[in-house]
Amino acid sequence: MSEQSNLTKQLKQKALDIGFCDIKIAKAVRLDEEEDNLSKWLLQKAHGEMGYLANHFEIRLDPKRLVEDAQTVICLAFNYYPENETLSKQGTFKIARYAYGEDYHDVLRKKLKELLQFLVDNTKNLNGRVFVDSAPIMERVWAKKAGLGWVGKHTLLINPKKGSYFFLAEIVIDQKLDYDEIPIKDHCGTCTRCIEACPTDAISRNGYWLDASKCISYLTIELKNEIPNSFVGKMEDWIFGCDICQEVCPWNRFSMPHKESTFVPKPALKDFNKKEWIELTQEAFQQIFDKSAIKRTKYQGLMRNILFVEKK
Repeated sequence: MSEQSNLTKQLKQKALDIGFCDIKIAKAVRLDEEEDNLSKWLLQKAHGEMGYLANHFEIRLDPKRLVEDAQTVICLAFNYYPENETLSKQGTFKIARYAYGEDYHDVLRKKLKELLQFLVDNTKNLNGRVFVDSAPIMERVWAKKAGLGWVGKHTLLINPKKGSYFFLAEIVIDQKLDYDEIPIKDHCGTCTRCIEACPTDAISRNGYWLDASKCISYLTIELKNEIPNSFVGKMEDWIFGCDICQEVCPWNRFSMPHKESTFVPKPALKDFNKKEWIELTQEAFQQIFDKSAIKRTKYQGLMRNILFVEKK
């Protein structure tokens, strides 16, 4: 086995050992085939108020703009599927499953830095950067290219053995590893469950195209202005993010509970009813959602969402 192959094998094992559920490796090249799709999506204003998605267009397409002389994009998946569904039960407000515990950005970044340090320690003059839903990198495109799964009609990545409840993360380095790049065939077929289930019609009729400005996740997290009244009665009790398109996806029957202790929800959240959400104080918000991704909305944003969802 060559030194490169041995390092690749060791890296993959270490990634699994520290909690990632999958890892695939792709050659760092410019994503020429994505340029047209990205341009059309931006021109149609499907990104809503997320102006940062229109920035650094060329950097999004070329990893060599992120890391000088980039050779490799290491694509990783981290499971966040919860052991039970108590936080999304009927009769109370709902938050997306990925936000049940501590902020995944912080949790995964530590693990990625550990992997990068492993590479630095075992390679001469290696340079690289880690990414967790951050910086202008097209993570789903790279994950598909590397062979982690296919992009479903709801535009999320699906793995035939793991479903879609997992985070994506990347490490871009300036040295070569053994590349996978064995594509996984699209298995959505004629299924349209996610399209039909979306209460705001955010997914196009034929799928594979998301108008983010209509997505409940966007409306409750990214949108800083008031939620348009055209969405009254369509939020289905979601106050932070949304899992509807994943809940109805048949591939998520293969989802298995995660083993990450930092993703376990705080006891105070497990039995929250609507009255407790509505009466939530700023002090309680700071305490309960300490280290949580939900702090991204700030207290005022969360209360805006709660009051809007209650509109009839």
